[in-house]
Amino acid sequence: MDKPKVDRRVLKSREAIKQAVLELMSEKSFDDITVQDIADRANVNRGTIYLHYADKFDLLDKLIEEHIEEMRSIAEWACDLDWIEATRVFFEYFEQHHRFFSTMLASKAAPSFRARFLSYLIESFRAELTKEGGGDPRIDQEVMLRFVATAYVGVVEWWITSGMPHPPAYMAEQVGMLLERHF
Repeated sequence: MDKPKVDRRVLKSREAIKQAVLELMSEKSFDDITVQDIADRANVNRGTIYLHYADKFDLLDKLIEEHIEEMRSIAEWACDLDWIEATRVFFEYFEQHHRFFSTMLASKAAPSFRARFLSYLIESFRAELTKEGGGDPRIDQEVMLRFVATAYVGVVEWWITSGMPHPPAYMAEQVGMLLERHF
C-alpha cells in the first residue's frame, strides 16, 4: 500500500520546525528552549508544532530517530562496499547534515543522541562481524564492538566539532583502514 502524499506545506512546516530547534540548541540549553521559542523561530503557530509533535522532547526524539533511520538505510546498501567506500558514504552524510551532528554532539542537552548513535553503531558492527565470521577469537566480541563503536563516535565527534578539518574522503580512508584491521 502506498503512503499517502504529504502536503508540501506540511513538509515545509516540519522542516522549519526541525531547523528552528537545531538553531536554538546551538544558542542555548535545550531545557531553556520553549515550544514558543521554536514556533517563533520557525515562523509557525504553537498549534502547528503540537499538530506534529507531542512536545519539544517528542520533536527532538523524532529528529534523532530520523537520522538514525537514514543511517540504517545507508548501511543496508553500503554493506556491499569495502570499508573505505562504505565509510566515505557515512562521512559524506555527516558533512551534508553538519548542523544536526554538530548540534547533537556538542550539546549537553542531547546525550540521548550520543547514546543512540553508539547503540546504532554497535548493532551495525555486530551484524558486520557476524557476516565476516566472528573476528579474532582471542578478543571478546562485546569488548571489541564497544571499543570500535566508541572510537568511531569519538572520531566523528572530533571531526564535526573541529570544523571538519579533512574532507570526507580522507576521513573515510583513515577510519576505513582502522575498521579493516578489526573486521
